[in-house]
Amino acid sequence: METEENGTLTHSDIVAADLPDWRLLLQTLHGRFATTDFVSAFRLVERIAEVAEEANHHPDVELGWGMVGIRLTSHDTGGVTQRDVRLARRISALAAELGATPRPTDAAVVEVALDTADLSRISAFWRALLRAEDGAVDDEVVDPSGQLPTLWFQDTEDHPLPRQRFHLDIWVPADVAEQRVAEALAVGGTLVSDEAAPRFWVLADADGNKACVCTSADRPAPTG
Repeated sequence: METEENGTLTHSDIVAADLPDWRLLLQTLHGRFATTDFVSAFRLVERIAEVAEEANHHPDVELGWGMVGIRLTSHDTGGVTQRDVRLARRISALAAELGATPRPTDAAVVEVALDTADLSRISAFWRALLRAEDGAVDDEVVDPSGQLPTLWFQDTEDHPLPRQRFHLDIWVPADVAEQRVAEALAVGGTLVSDEAAPRFWVLADADGNKACVCTSADRPAPTG
């Protein structure tokens, strides 16, 4: 496992770190905790804020009725580091102390993918429309406020409409990906390809519209 303080960690590193309450999706550690009501969820958020200030390392937090979602990443490296691992452990301890129930397999992220034969021709339009910024990699734009899903551009040959250009990528924990695929196939979906599994599976609905189930498994850590 990566031991350098600021070294980015891979999916295998996170598994080896033994963080049962957390899952790695898109270079971010995701934790979700169920509580008995809104007040108990708010109390957990207050405690998380205290330890984040102590660590000078701050997560993104989602607060709802009976639910707290936490996202941890080191923005200066573009991925998860030992700083995130340490803070994740502290948050898990707080959650256990307050009686919150970890729900790590509920974590999910949706990205929108757009096929294009010429990224330079269309990317400025989507940055303006979404008020987005260039992401950590060259072929994506991201909402700096975190409200909108990432839009990434998939290279393809030039082709006329109406061939499908948009598809969804649903990122899920690696340990539930095959179950998610099976559930989609059971209600009429088609497996287009599992050649790249466990990184992703390509599925299609009954009309042939494609979507991908993606995980962080077998992917290299970002170089920062």
